[in-house]
Amino acid sequence: MTTPHRLFRFPVEALLLGAIALAVLLRIVWLGSREFWYDEVLSLLFAAGQRIFYDSPEEVPVTLANYTPLLSLPAESGAKEIVQTTVGLLRGIVGVEPHPFLFYLSQNVWLRLTGNGETVQRLMGMGLSVGAIACSYGTGKLLMGHRGGLIYAALMGLSPLYFFHSLNLRMYGPVVFWVCLSTLALLQLIYGDRPRLWQTVLWSAVFIGAIAGAMSTFYPAFYWVMALAITALVIDRKRWWQHGLRFVAGGAIVLPWAMWGLPQQLRNADFGRFNAPPGILATALTHAQGMLKTMAIHLLVGDWATSLSDPVLWALGAIGVLLWAGMVWTLWQRESRLLSLGLLLGVLPLGIALAADIASGKFTFGFGNGRSVIFGLPGMVLILAIWLEKARVNWRSWAILGALFIYLGVTGADFIGRDRQMFHQINAAVNQAPDTPTLIALNSKAWGHVMRLAYYVNPEAPVDLLAVHPGSFPQALETTLADPNQPYERVLWLDPARSVWEEPETKIEADAIRQQAASILEEGYQVTGTQS
Repeated sequence: MTTPHRLFRFPVEALLLGAIALAVLLRIVWLGSREFWYDEVLSLLFAAGQRIFYDSPEEVPVTLANYTPLLSLPAESGAKEIVQTTVGLLRGIVGVEPHPFLFYLSQNVWLRLTGNGETVQRLMGMGLSVGAIACSYGTGKLLMGHRGGLIYAALMGLSPLYFFHSLNLRMYGPVVFWVCLSTLALLQLIYGDRPRLWQTVLWSAVFIGAIAGAMSTFYPAFYWVMALAITALVIDRKRWWQHGLRFVAGGAIVLPWAMWGLPQQLRNADFGRFNAPPGILATALTHAQGMLKTMAIHLLVGDWATSLSDPVLWALGAIGVLLWAGMVWTLWQRESRLLSLGLLLGVLPLGIALAADIASGKFTFGFGNGRSVIFGLPGMVLILAIWLEKARVNWRSWAILGALFIYLGVTGADFIGRDRQMFHQINAAVNQAPDTPTLIALNSKAWGHVMRLAYYVNPEAPVDLLAVHPGSFPQALETTLADPNQPYERVLWLDPARSVWEEPETKIEADAIRQQAASILEEGYQVTGTQS
C-alpha cells in the first residue's frame, strides 16, 4: 500500500554507503589534480630535511635550478647520512616552523619510499583521511547504531573543509585523523560492551597513541585533549583515575619534544601577527567575526572561503548559527544525553580555544580559514549527524539526502570549478623556447613563491630568478636589465596578488610600483602576452 504523503522512497543506508564510497573515490581521482600551494611546498622543504640550507635570494639574479635540489632528499649512502638528514629536519623545524615534528618526520619517511611527486606525497594524508572516515563510522555506530555511524562517516567524508585538507601536504588533515581515532578509543573504553582485559589494553594503547599523535602533529590540538579530558571526567567520573593515567601516558610521550623543541620554537615565534585589536569593543567584534567565519567554513563552505568576502562569510556563519541552535534545541527536548556528549566533543574544544585567545589577548581562532581550530570539526559534524539520526521529523530521509548533496556540491564545485595549475602554466611558457636565456622577475621574496618556481619550472632550462621585496623591485630590475653583460632574451614578470613579506601598505603604493616596473621592462622588451 502506498502512503499518500510519501510517494517516493529511497534506501537511506544504500545512499549513505554510496556517499562514503564516493568520498573515497573522489579523493583518489583528485589526489594530484592541484599544484602544491604555498604551505605545501614548504612542507616538502622541511620533510626533505633541507630547510637549514635555504638562503633567501639576494637583490641580484640567482640560478633558479640551484633551489630545486632542496625539495628532494640529500644524497645518503648510509645510516650516518640518514641521521644527519633527520637532525637537519629537526633543526629546521625549531628554527622557524610553528608546528611540531610528527607530520614532517612521517613525511620524511614517506619521501624515502615514494619520491617527491605531488600525488605520492599526498597519498599518506589521503590514507589517514580514509582512516578518519572509518573511525567516524565506529563512533557513530557506538552512539547511534549502524545508520548513525553511516551518517557520521558520510558527512565527514564529504565535509568540504576536511575534503580539502585531506588532500593537502599539511598537518591539518592528519590531526583530524588523530581526533577521530582518540574519540573512538575513549568512547570504546567508556561505552564498549564489557571488554576483555586485552581489549581494554588495546584501546588504551590506541587512545594514548592518538592523543600523543595529535599533540605531536598540531599544537592547538592540546585544546582538544583538554576537552577530551573534561569529557571523560563528566561522563565516566567513576573511572577518573584510569582515564587520568592514560592522559598522563600520552603527555609523557610528547614530553621530550616539549622540553627540547617547543622552547626553541617559542623563542623564534612571531606572535605579533595574532595580536587582537586595541579596545574592548573592537576585540569583541573581532572574536565574534572569527566565530561566525569559522562556523561558515567548518559547516558549509570549506576552502571556498578563499574566494568569498568576509561579510558573506559572516552572513553564512550567522545563518549557520541559527540553524545549528535550532538543531540543538530540538535535540535537547528528546536526546539530551547524546546531545551533551556532542557538545562536549564539538563546542567545548572550540570554547577552550576561544577562551585561550581572550586570556592571552590574541586572535588565532579565526586565523587560516578554519584550519587553526580544525580539531573541532569532527565534533561539530557529529552534532549534525546526531540531529539527522535522532530528530523526530517525518522528512529525515530528505534531510539526510539534502545534507549529502550540499556537501558533495560544495566539494565538487571547489575541485572542478577552481583549477589551480598556475605554475604549470609558467613552466609551459618557459618550455616554449627552452634554450632561451630567461629571467623570471618576481616582486616578492616569499620562500613559498620561490620554492614553487623551483619545483615546477624545468631545471634544465637557462632560467635565473630575480626575487625582491616590492619596494626594492623596480630598482633591482632596472639595475639587472641595464647590465651590459646580462644575457636575458626573455623576461617573465610574475606579479603576485600577495607578496606575503613587506607588502605595500596601500593599493596606490602597490600600483605605483607596478607601473614603474612595467615602464622599465617596456624600455628594452616588447610585451608578447599577459596572463592572470
